[in-house]
Amino acid sequence: MTIFEALRQSHDVQRKLCASLLETVGDSPERQSIFQELKAVLTSHAAAEERYFYRPLMDQDGGMQISRHAIAEHHEVDELIEQLDETEMSSPGWLATAKKLSEKVHHHLLEEEHGFFQQAGKLLTDTEKNRLAKDYLADYERLLAEPA
Repeated sequence: MTIFEALRQSHDVQRKLCASLLETVGDSPERQSIFQELKAVLTSHAAAEERYFYRPLMDQDGGMQISRHAIAEHHEVDELIEQLDETEMSSPGWLATAKKLSEKVHHHLLEEEHGFFQQAGKLLTDTEKNRLAKDYLADYERLLAEPA
């Protein structure tokens, strides 16, 4: 498995959780559960991805710009999660912010899969792609298992 395949698997989980979250209503146990799971997946993914995908790319001439852009988008996602944490789940504003979060996540994933991955594919060796996948998956699983 390459780093790209590993990241795509996580991206698929993120897309499903975003869609499920937007189908929830009010301050329900379902909304709370899905939001907590999405939050854990997003934060674990971002931390592991920055460590085992973007940091190695920053060492390459062509990787600095895409890495900085992606990391900035991770911070935007973090800010939206923080807004959701601080808003009553039953308020209309919560769902509006959840929609913004979903849109930001989808934009970021598309940009990675249809742009960044192609650029990174030219910068990383096959050996690096496989090693980074193993390192990413181990770190992602470790982070997911940690209590919030």
